[in-house]
Amino acid sequence: MTPVARSNSGVQRIAVTVGEPGGIGPDIILSLAEQKHTAQLVIIGDPELLEQRARRLNTSIKLSSYDSSKPARPSAKNELCVLGLPLAVPAEPGQLNPANAPSVLRTLDLACDGCMSGEFSAMVTAPVQKSVINDSGIKFLGHTEYLAKRCGGQLPVMMLANESSGLRVALVTTHLPLRAVPDAINKDNLSSVCRIVAADMQRYFGLDQPRIAVLGLNPHAGENGHLGDEEQQFIQPVINQLIEEGLALTGPLPADTAFTQTQLRNFDAVIAMYHDQGLPVIKHAGFGNVVNITLGLPIIRTSVDHGTALDLAGSGKASAESLQAAVSTAIAIAMSSKFRQSA
Repeated sequence: MTPVARSNSGVQRIAVTVGEPGGIGPDIILSLAEQKHTAQLVIIGDPELLEQRARRLNTSIKLSSYDSSKPARPSAKNELCVLGLPLAVPAEPGQLNPANAPSVLRTLDLACDGCMSGEFSAMVTAPVQKSVINDSGIKFLGHTEYLAKRCGGQLPVMMLANESSGLRVALVTTHLPLRAVPDAINKDNLSSVCRIVAADMQRYFGLDQPRIAVLGLNPHAGENGHLGDEEQQFIQPVINQLIEEGLALTGPLPADTAFTQTQLRNFDAVIAMYHDQGLPVIKHAGFGNVVNITLGLPIIRTSVDHGTALDLAGSGKASAESLQAAVSTAIAIAMSSKFRQSA
């Protein structure tokens, strides 16, 4: 059952986490106040960090404390509503400190739990630095895996979407070394990913019969077994089975030709077998306007398409376009009739 946000004002509440405090997360969060929003954005992070970064960027923004007992109201220009969570130690732009890793993860916990309880309609995440979280002694593969465990352990699916081009790419495997990819793909998880993508394309984007391309694992989709037999062993059988169940799947397609304009106009989404098979293509098509959407969760979660950009932190040169797109996407999904009907 999908949690439904409780709001006595009819306005959606969207939780937005600040991300790595030494990165560009605070910078791009502040940029959200450059315009009004139809939902109430609740920023989860250290208000002192935001105030310090605002002074550094010579930005005048009013920070107000979040009060869940008050009716939600649309976010006003030049104002941010903050659910305060102090850092362990002050953060400096461009500098990582493992001492702050627990605070970073706590922002995710508050946002996720608030979505699960219905306090928030969705959560949007600024980028975190995986390495510094692991350096703190906490095993962390990424937002997608962390939130899946927090929500109950169900298999998540990472999908990146660029609405201007209409390109959407979902992944069977995410943050794995390339040598580990073949062993991580099997009939069960491939079937699960295909079903989740089909269901959430309906739920999130209102597509009654989403057309989905499934890529092969090997060059030329295995060349009839001459370049690998994973396509014959389990990818093609899974596709055939799911077609019989009514899913509109095509494949396995060779990855080097699947992303041509002629091919893409036939599909609403592409399922790639691994991270660098599909994501370089969509980031090339629209980097800065691509939104990371986690499918298969009982909550709505969107994120940016980039990392922490430590070298740009506090410089005023970081683009907030991807975060703004992620916020807009989260609001649109939360407001969509298909999603609300599925709740």
